Amino acid sequence: MARSSYLFTSESVSEGHPDKVCDRISDEVVDLFFREAAKAGMDASQVRVACETLATTNRVVIAGEVRTSLDDKTMKSKVKSAARKAIRSIGYEQDGFHWKKAKIDVLLHPQSAHIAQGVDAGAGKDEGAGDQGIMFGYACKETPDLMPAPIYYSHKILEVLTAARKAGERNCEKLGPDAKSQVTVKYENGKPVGVTQIVLSTQHLDPKLTSKDVQKIVEPIIRETLPAGWISKDTVWHVNPTGAFVIGGPDGDAGLTGRKIIVDTYGGAAPHGGGAFSGKDPTKVDRSAAYAARYLAKNVVAAGLAERCTIQLSYAIGVSKPLSVYVDLHGTGTGKADEAKLEKVLPEIMDLSPRGIRTHLSLNKPIYARTSAYGHFGRKASRDGGFSWEKTDLVPALKKAIA
Repeated sequence: MARSSYLFTSESVSEGHPDKVCDRISDEVVDLFFREAAKAGMDASQVRVACETLATTNRVVIAGEVRTSLDDKTMKSKVKSAARKAIRSIGYEQDGFHWKKAKIDVLLHPQSAHIAQGVDAGAGKDEGAGDQGIMFGYACKETPDLMPAPIYYSHKILEVLTAARKAGERNCEKLGPDAKSQVTVKYENGKPVGVTQIVLSTQHLDPKLTSKDVQKIVEPIIRETLPAGWISKDTVWHVNPTGAFVIGGPDGDAGLTGRKIIVDTYGGAAPHGGGAFSGKDPTKVDRSAAYAARYLAKNVVAAGLAERCTIQLSYAIGVSKPLSVYVDLHGTGTGKADEAKLEKVLPEIMDLSPRGIRTHLSLNKPIYARTSAYGHFGRKASRDGGFSWEKTDLVPALKKAIA
């Protein structure tokens, strides 16, 4: 039987964290290729991008494979421009990492023909998955957006602080782009009821600022971000616990695309298949099927069929349909809902082929840069198709199928 009273911790990192800088640049490249393909009249479903980024002291290396009909020389220049704009938007104008001064190398090459033959549709063959792998989706009733509380509030703390920094509000202009948060949540009878430990390490621009000075800036904002009553006199604060944090971002530590996969998903509260999301077009099921699994799990919980839901999908490269669909309601299923029935129903109400997922969720669009920080899940669906996997529009179909 699952424990009902315990502590659980999750962390988040800001958009200025070195790895997140790389995720942002890689996703900007995906968006760029979708936008430029549309301008050229190219079929968006034919865009292929698998982009990795490395960032260190005033150096950015962008490598990977792409497939479009666009001019390579022109796109190389546009990729560099997109990277500089991303770095500038994040806020890096420091000596060791500056959006204008950093040297940027673009080493993108054409997609492997052997990968393409497995993914592309052909005579009597639907589009296959871009790789093998397992993907997980999860939802629970701990927060309004049906996310685990520890990761949800770890993200929110950094989101709010970043917005205040960029707006120059509440002394947050004294902070830098690089930051990490961590929240330890106390559960009683399976429900989150408070926070026992709060960790925040944030870059600051004035080397004279002490940890106490930084805490005076951030504590009021953190208190407003967490639910009322969650912070008590017994809550322990760790703000810049090592002291000065002036050298930050890729100048302080090298960054790579895809190193924050638990931050990107459920903060360790649910399984992860192992594949990163950023820098990949949606033919890569590491990304699109993880979005589909979250979409299905969220709709199961939103439909009132369970308090918690984990879904696993598995794929083989070049094969269209998922090899397996697994559902776990963690003993919280209600009414007629059970795992075996949902495993049968879910593929009937949503086409889980790579093409079906991209079509259902409208993924062949430049909507990915915004996912690169503060989590791919638990966000608000937008009118232009961003975070479409956060919609709960399958609820009526699910209720009807389970009835």
